[in-house]
Amino acid sequence: MKQLFVTFFLFSVFAYSHAQEKECLADFDYIINRIKNDYPGYSDKVNQENIANLKDFETKIRNKITLYPDSCFIFLNDYTAWFKDHHLRVSYNRDHAKKEENESHDRKYTTTNLESVSTNSNTLEGVWFGYWGTFVIEKRDDKYLGVAIKYSGYEQNQIIFEAIDKGNNEFELITYRDYLQYKPQQEKASLLLDKSVFEIHDHTRFVRQTSDKKADMAFLTSYIPKYPNGSNTYPIAMGLTDSTFYLRIPSFYSDVANDLVEKHWNEIITRPNLIIDIRNNGGGQDIYYQKLAELIYTNPYEIKGIEWYATKGIIEDWEDAIKNGLIKEGYEEESKALVEKMKENIGNFVIHPYHKGNNMVKRDTIYKYPKQVGVIINGRNASSAEQFILTAKNSSKVILFGTENTAGVLDYSNITPKKLPSGEYNLWLPATRSRRLPENPIDNIGIAPDIYIPFEPTLQLFDRLDDWVYFVKNYLEYKE
Repeated sequence: MKQLFVTFFLFSVFAYSHAQEKECLADFDYIINRIKNDYPGYSDKVNQENIANLKDFETKIRNKITLYPDSCFIFLNDYTAWFKDHHLRVSYNRDHAKKEENESHDRKYTTTNLESVSTNSNTLEGVWFGYWGTFVIEKRDDKYLGVAIKYSGYEQNQIIFEAIDKGNNEFELITYRDYLQYKPQQEKASLLLDKSVFEIHDHTRFVRQTSDKKADMAFLTSYIPKYPNGSNTYPIAMGLTDSTFYLRIPSFYSDVANDLVEKHWNEIITRPNLIIDIRNNGGGQDIYYQKLAELIYTNPYEIKGIEWYATKGIIEDWEDAIKNGLIKEGYEEESKALVEKMKENIGNFVIHPYHKGNNMVKRDTIYKYPKQVGVIINGRNASSAEQFILTAKNSSKVILFGTENTAGVLDYSNITPKKLPSGEYNLWLPATRSRRLPENPIDNIGIAPDIYIPFEPTLQLFDRLDDWVYFVKNYLEYKE
């Protein structure tokens, strides 16, 4: 009987692994075909000199999938990375994770009585508060369980992590991420600041919950992680001196930049110097920096624009988006016009019929102030943030400050997710190519600063002013 059980167990493991392999290979074939047929950078990056290398790499990836199908996500991203375009990538499909979560063998629950939670300020035990909600940590035998009370992505009593005390307030964790279908992940954590902060290394942090929610939030948001957990960059608009106004714009995914400029317009245009700090700004949409572009303008300049790759796959993507009401309100007719033009030019690049190819920008007003504009950049600037920098460089007022080139992710853009056959992952596939190419590429090169800042970068900015800001202020205000 025992032998029969072992045989059945091994057969089940084999069957599950085989199913994983089959699904992953189907996803891989889809990615290969979509990139070959629909990626606007394919003909620029694949040629007679490297096609054999690419085919050999495909074979190696296929073999790895066969041997280790549970590492599918890693292998798919290894393949897209060959093209050296950070817009081209694979991500987890969160909708699929939500759909499959009830079937996941890694999903764990406990029977914690959340109304009678004990608190011990000398240990991990107690209720903790973080950016995604609250949970309780309780001791069970030789480990601690982090159990959801009201925590985003988890149901009440669902286990978020298990922690093993390694001494000296250090812990080893097995965490169950909702976006990874609750599969166990190995991490480390520390109990800090008189045991009032629980920090998961390089991920996030929590504070002990008190009866004062406002104080808890202030503590959480002002705490500087010992193990940096991301950029944590917040918008700022303030006058530094009578001569210099300061703006920090962490992204172009919303109207934050336009709103700040409009709100502080009179304060900005009455000072000779302006600092625009876009550190850690990974892009968004060009429409969200138009007020900045207007403010710093000095002379006419040309925008090269983009061209759309007219392929059957991209046309089908557009038609599905139009059919399912996924087009932003007011842009339906533009979208239909683009589809019709692409249908007439299959296999070629087309300029959107509602747009111009190369566009000369000539504004009616050149503002007296600011006279000098310092733009602070770093290696996390990408996509639309880099397009803003290119726009800013056309102004004779602008000086770029930093210690490194920007990320170099701009040449192929307008990415949308394509669900892979398994439903578990999305392929992010660009649909356009910059008309700057091939003469002026940005990808994997980036944009260099004009003036080097002689200080170490600040890893956690929050809403703080650091020595980079004061260096640029003093540079702009210096008078010989």
